[in-house]
Parts: sequence; C-alpha cells; structure tokens
Amino acid sequence: MSALSGQVAIVTGAGRGIGRAVAGALAREGAAVALAARTRAELAAVAAEIREAGGGALALPTDVTQDAAVEALVEQTLGELGRLDILVTAAGVASFGPVMGAKPTDWDPMLTVNLRSVMVCCRAALVPMVRQRQGTIVNIASVAASRAVPGAAAYSATKAGVVAFSRVLAEELRGEGVRVGVLLPGAVATPLWDTIPNAPDRTRMLTPDDVARAALLMVTLPPGAALEALTLLPAGGIL
Repeated sequence: MSALSGQVAIVTGAGRGIGRAVAGALAREGAAVALAARTRAELAAVAAEIREAGGGALALPTDVTQDAAVEALVEQTLGELGRLDILVTAAGVASFGPVMGAKPTDWDPMLTVNLRSVMVCCRAALVPMVRQRQGTIVNIASVAASRAVPGAAAYSATKAGVVAFSRVLAEELRGEGVRVGVLLPGAVATPLWDTIPNAPDRTRMLTPDDVARAALLMVTLPPGAALEALTLLPAGGIL
C-alpha cells in the first residue's frame, strides 16, 4: 500500500513549478489531489498527467487571492473527494529590486499571494482537518526568509511572514491532531525566473522535484512525528 493511499490533498500553485511537482509526488504515493491554480489549461495538463500515471486528480481553477474562491476550493474538494488530509501552499510570485526604486503597489501582489493567501488557505483547510483530528499542512517559504538578499526585501518579508504564521499555527493546533510545517528551499529552477533579469544560473539551482521530495517527507512521517521546519539547499550552497 502506498504511503498516502486513501488520503486527499490540496496543492495550490499546482499548474507549474514546485506545485506541479508536489502534486505529482503526492499522487504517486496514492493521494487523490485537488489541483488549484488560475490557469485552466495548465491544470488540465497536470491532471491528465497524473491520471495517465494511474493517480487521482481533480482540477479546480482557483484564484487564491479571492477568499470566496478558497472557501469554494475546500468545499468542492470535500464534496467530490470526501475529506482533506493534506494542504501544500505552493502558489507564489516574485519581483526584485531596491526598496528605493520600488512603488508600494509593486509589493502588493507578493503580499497578497505569498502571505495572505497562505493564511486564508490554511484557515479554510482547518475546519475539516480539525473535525477529522488529522491533517498536515506544508507551507512553502524560502531561505530568503532569514537571509538578507539585496533587492528581495519585500519578497523576503512575505516569506518570513509565512514562517512566523506557520510556527504559531503549529502551536495552536498541537492538540488537534493537525501538523503544520514550513519548507524553506533555496533557489529553485522554475518559470518564476523567466521575467527576472540577470537571474542566477538555473543549472546550479534545486529542481522542483527536489522540493517535492522534501514536501513528501514532511507529509509521510508517522502521526507521532512532525517536521515543522525544513531548509533545503542546492548542493553548491545558497544562491
């Protein structure tokens, strides 16, 4: 029997990059996966890939910046798959540049997607997880949460917020049977870098599959254990 047989997961940002890799990894271990992202075509491709490999996937186009859409995501998952055991928040955006050269509105997408939507998704998932007295949440942050990267002040602030939120949430849920962990990867070779000038050499970065394997470790630990923070770096060091 696969490690996640009979379990149901929601993965945000599942259309590409880390989210896509995580969704595939969870499905290969037997979980039925609800795929959430804004782009229908990307979700359909991921769902087809999972089904062709023998897994279960439900494509649910969702804008995680909309609270009602997040609530609907959880309700549809419960309605069609019956339960919710795992949440992985992998949706994220990034833009870089010195603080002095930025407009405050430049920061809004990162604050909304990288931090607020994580908080809203977690809150929505807690209702069925606490009712079941079983569940695991893995929030994807970044080593930028604790490392000073010039040009990444706003991005780093959002990821540091995810770390703080996850730590407090883990304490609040310790007696409820729900585990909360935060995964902090170094640079990952994803489409996020496509619009960023002078990006580091992607061949030196982690791959989305590397991050997916770490997320899988966090969700497949025995019920009596919790990996609440995991830092994952390229073998060559932090980029």
